[in-house]
Amino acid sequence: MSQHGVGPRAVTRSVAFLTAGVLAVPAIAGCGSEDPSGKPLAGQDIQPAPRDRIADGGTLRWAVDSVPDTLNTFQSDADATTTRVAQAVLPSMFRMDASGRPERNPDYLESAEVVDTEPKQVVLYKLNQQAVWSDGREIGAADFAAQWRALSGKDTAYWTARNAGYDRIQKIERGDSALEVRVTFSRPYADWRSLFSPLYPKDVMGTPDSFNDGARKKLKVTAGPFTVKKADREDGEITLARNPRWWGEPARLSEIVLRTVPRDKRAAELAAGTLDLAEIDPAAARRITVAARPHSSSSPLMGPDAERSAADSLRSWAVANGSDEDAADEETVARKKLRKAAAKYARQQRALSDFEVRKSLEPAYTQLALNGAEGPLTDERVRRAVARALDRKELAQAVLKPLGLPAVPVGSHLALSGQAHYADNSGALGGQDTKEAQALLADAGWVRGGPVKEQKKEKAAGPEGEEADGTGEDNKAQHGPDPAGHLAQDGKQYKQHQGDAPGAYAPRGTAAPANQVAARLAKNGKALTLRFVLPSGPGSQTLRTVAGRISRMLEHVGIGTEISKVSDESYFKDHIASGQYDLALYSWPATAYPATDARPVFAKPVPAADGSLNVEQNYTRVGTDQVDQLFDEAVATLDEGESRSLIRKADSRIWAAAGSIPLFQRPQLIAARKNLVNAGAFGFGTPVYEDMGFLKKGAKPASGPSAKGSPAP
Repeated sequence: MSQHGVGPRAVTRSVAFLTAGVLAVPAIAGCGSEDPSGKPLAGQDIQPAPRDRIADGGTLRWAVDSVPDTLNTFQSDADATTTRVAQAVLPSMFRMDASGRPERNPDYLESAEVVDTEPKQVVLYKLNQQAVWSDGREIGAADFAAQWRALSGKDTAYWTARNAGYDRIQKIERGDSALEVRVTFSRPYADWRSLFSPLYPKDVMGTPDSFNDGARKKLKVTAGPFTVKKADREDGEITLARNPRWWGEPARLSEIVLRTVPRDKRAAELAAGTLDLAEIDPAAARRITVAARPHSSSSPLMGPDAERSAADSLRSWAVANGSDEDAADEETVARKKLRKAAAKYARQQRALSDFEVRKSLEPAYTQLALNGAEGPLTDERVRRAVARALDRKELAQAVLKPLGLPAVPVGSHLALSGQAHYADNSGALGGQDTKEAQALLADAGWVRGGPVKEQKKEKAAGPEGEEADGTGEDNKAQHGPDPAGHLAQDGKQYKQHQGDAPGAYAPRGTAAPANQVAARLAKNGKALTLRFVLPSGPGSQTLRTVAGRISRMLEHVGIGTEISKVSDESYFKDHIASGQYDLALYSWPATAYPATDARPVFAKPVPAADGSLNVEQNYTRVGTDQVDQLFDEAVATLDEGESRSLIRKADSRIWAAAGSIPLFQRPQLIAARKNLVNAGAFGFGTPVYEDMGFLKKGAKPASGPSAKGSPAP
């Protein structure tokens, strides 16, 4: 599944209104003259350079998470690398600009517009007359029609992951010339620009067999600045080569090699000279930043012996030179290993000085999901209390401020700052307010210090479920007072219970600090404790840090948490998608087409024919008929201003239902070789692959966010 919005508007909510089931939604932003969408919080960071300063040729080695199982983006097992390949080798009628808004791609389209609305909506595409497939055939209506038939949902022999938008098309035909394509819709469709991006050739889309299998391992026919030269799953590489039939600006690079490299191995691969571009984690970003400083290899803050104090070093020397021969030999070996590791680290740091960190914010946001299907969170008042207990600004600052990125909470579920549909609608729920959260909980029947029956502790679903006791590595950053009524222990740290803040060293009988957290709430003999499920992998440390802060915030209003750490592989499938959690952290990508793409994420779950609950992608199981209706109206409204207003109204109601709480836009950290230009942290924008390359000797990059002149935010 990195982003932000403007600050939340605090709107006080009366418990009486909630009890009566009346929801007062504040005036929708954007009704006045000021555009509420704002600007992107962070621009692109791609080292822009004009094409005449870029050397002709060269190979870009770009790290990816995997070689995908399919090169067909419309299949369910497509992934981020599938999209990256498609962007480089296939037509897209529209692509995203630096603000996350769709823009016409002139390499394929001369124009595209709605030419009729009555009796039916008709969109006329006028194609670039030079646009041809790599086999020499012109791109035309036959390709559009084949893709529509494959994705319409009418033929179940096509194994498609989605058909949104294509199911609203009535017919596709050639216009007045071979360069014109007329698309007639059976129902109005506001997001028509989302279609045919990417566009596959009719050879792929023409039959179920070719769709299902023809584009999984290879793409014989393409129409972009690059072609797929080789997809080697054994070696974990996909090689893209210049397309000799490309009619646009020729690619500056000869090849792009997409290499599978695990995230925790990328710093070493960069230092070894086997990569030029890689998304990295904050730890690797710090290494590269330090490497750029003078004498960075001797920095005491990083490296194999970074945590050794002067006393540790002195003690090691003493043991190695002591009278105990066995201990001395063992320590001497350990010191040699440490020196060897330090020397290797220093060599890597010198190599990393050839790189720099380019950073922006991803077109995606991290949210706190609240499972409304079972347990205490089925009560909207409890969900809202959880939300009102959170200081979202503090959470954003904890993640983004150390990286030098704007730490602004996200104000919308459906768009990000700078996108056309964005408005900060968080006022529909309200900002952090401990008293309001406690009042909501009281109204829901949760009593402070109420009797609690002994409960049998249950393990998290799945064989790998691990209950954290609050003292593990994920709680190292926690600090604060003891829970009310507890005293610090004699000569050793108090072992915290789930959700409690750790105590301090103090003699027995020392009173707890005055700034106490709230006593635990209870109802019907059960304590108000929520199961917080988190991934356990090394790449999820940021999520676990955020979860620790959230747990402390909830403790202050009397809500406890039990943290269950599960494997990355099972986290989503066995826990989020199956509803085996109370609280969880995960991300959703932003979209320029929320009426289409976001509806399944927030649609009200409905019973399926077999009696199960069809949640689509709404893993919080929280939805309303009102939200569904607003999405349906927005997607069928061709007035763009009205459609945006409807989306913002839907977002306000999603906020009010408190099924998910947007927190922050995810950071985007990219390690790039210093002479690599027009590549890096792309933010919202679609990469322009033909403009990527390495600077000529002695040439310098331009100033500004992109070589094509995208405005800075």
